[in-house]
Amino acid sequence: MIEDGYEQLKLEIENCRKCDLWRGTKHRVIGEGPLDSRIMLVGLGPGYYENIEGRPFVGAAGKFLNNLLTLAGLERGKLYITNVIKCYLPDNKATDEQVKTCSHYLDRQIDMLKPAVLVALGSVAAMYLLGKYGLTYSSMSRLHGKIFKVEKPGRSMLIAVMYHPASALYNPSMKLLLEKDWRKLGEILSKIPV
Repeated sequence: MIEDGYEQLKLEIENCRKCDLWRGTKHRVIGEGPLDSRIMLVGLGPGYYENIEGRPFVGAAGKFLNNLLTLAGLERGKLYITNVIKCYLPDNKATDEQVKTCSHYLDRQIDMLKPAVLVALGSVAAMYLLGKYGLTYSSMSRLHGKIFKVEKPGRSMLIAVMYHPASALYNPSMKLLLEKDWRKLGEILSKIPV
């Protein structure tokens, strides 16, 4: 059963010591949402508030993400939300080595939950997910709002590349661009069975 495998994965992540990030981590942020959700959002990693609460996207970027989801006609409670990195990232930056070390947990989440749509939030998630499925990452300015179709044995999947919600907090002039991308994503998703 998927729940058994998921509980085993949670246990492994809770006890992981493969890099030094665990030392400053209060709560591992594994992910949240229904395990049978057809849409999985993938961010970079937990920030300050996520580390305190043990949930993804609960700070200011999370509040803005909730607004973007509403614009797209999506409900947060019906989506599965996770990150590439599961431990607290004090500077909101991950090294290539940390991504390489932690991403196998994300791989297992994707294999287990089998989403029809992966939404990459930000450059690190986009670079990792596109690379994992043999697609080329160029830059967020070129790829944001674009959707790629991936064929896997026995199933197909979409990968949507979006700016990280925090980018609009650091640069308010980007807010309208993110809102436009999410509206477009909502229109596309409304036409396909997910």
